Amino acid sequence: METLSAADASAGAQADWLGLAATLGRTFDARAPEIDASGQFVSANYDDLRAQRFFAAAVPQELGGAGLSHQELGAVLRELGKYCGSTALAFAMHTHPVATAAWRWRNQQAPVEGLLKRVAGEQIVLLGSGGSDWLQGSGKATRVDGGFRVDARKIFASGAPAADLFMTCAVHDDPETGPTVLHFALPMKSPGVRVLSNWHTLGMRGTGSHDVLLEGVLVPDTAIAARRPQGVWHPMMHTVAMIALPLIYAVYVGVAEAARDIALQLARQRRLSAHAVEAAGRLCNEADAAQLALDAMFAAASGQAPGAVTTNRIMCARTLAARAVLATVEAAMDLAGGAGFYRDAGLERRFRDAQGARFHPLQAGAQQEYAGRMALGLDIDAPPGEVRPAAQ
Repeated sequence: METLSAADASAGAQADWLGLAATLGRTFDARAPEIDASGQFVSANYDDLRAQRFFAAAVPQELGGAGLSHQELGAVLRELGKYCGSTALAFAMHTHPVATAAWRWRNQQAPVEGLLKRVAGEQIVLLGSGGSDWLQGSGKATRVDGGFRVDARKIFASGAPAADLFMTCAVHDDPETGPTVLHFALPMKSPGVRVLSNWHTLGMRGTGSHDVLLEGVLVPDTAIAARRPQGVWHPMMHTVAMIALPLIYAVYVGVAEAARDIALQLARQRRLSAHAVEAAGRLCNEADAAQLALDAMFAAASGQAPGAVTTNRIMCARTLAARAVLATVEAAMDLAGGAGFYRDAGLERRFRDAQGARFHPLQAGAQQEYAGRMALGLDIDAPPGEVRPAAQ
């Protein structure tokens, strides 16, 4: 494998992380067919990322990390997505909680310095359950002496086989305030934590997004990092939406760009009909649309504070990005024809991996309801189907 030291690349204000991602990506691309066929976790790729200190990329320089900006992290994830969608997506699920913590440390003076220093110094890998929990949360937190007993089954835990710390939550039926979502970080080696081997999927097969079972896990009061009412848009969730969603969809745009490039290469190898030329144009239009939607997500994140308006812009662009990514890989299959049906071409893997773009929050129906409520001046926290004006 080609080697390029991240320490060398870090000279100057901006490291050549894109070049390093491309160098690693070529190795990941060579491994991807076997990973895809077997469904094994991308452990060797994680080892390579760790060796080049990618897991500390989002940590501020003052705390020992590379200090990459939000947009720079997105560019790295997009580049990795061109080579191995599974590696890029699993890595994104570590990167976005680190980037969120870094944003909160810099902008809200949140007490997360210890976590960020551990990520930089020890290169611990974070695992999140936010996408599957979202506003409602999941699992049961029962009050016990000194803390809570947590029982839960967390789905879509991408990167679970390599994770050190689980950033998750559970719901406590508080007798005074009602159902309350408790957020906490849980070492993966804690008694009662078990990773199930059940990630057998259409695409993104190497992410290791197994269910994580929590059985009678004891979480002390001191470990509770945040509390929020169940089912409503707490400021913390607006921050997560602002930071996480652009990073996640950067991966899918990279996958779509790779599909475009493969299809164009295959098309150039045969006689081109007028239909094929038109299909190539449609393909490029859709890929450009995905890129523009992603740019809009990062622009919204950089130009606004987290809140209902920013979330609306982010989520609208998320729907447009997902739609364009799916249209891109479909157009790529149309242009490539039968040649794209063969695994060796690498196109059908990108087609399958791209389908995951459908499933991250807010999915299209929920996003459109949110946008409609914002446009009509309605309460975004009202239960689905209930119409009431927003509080003034």
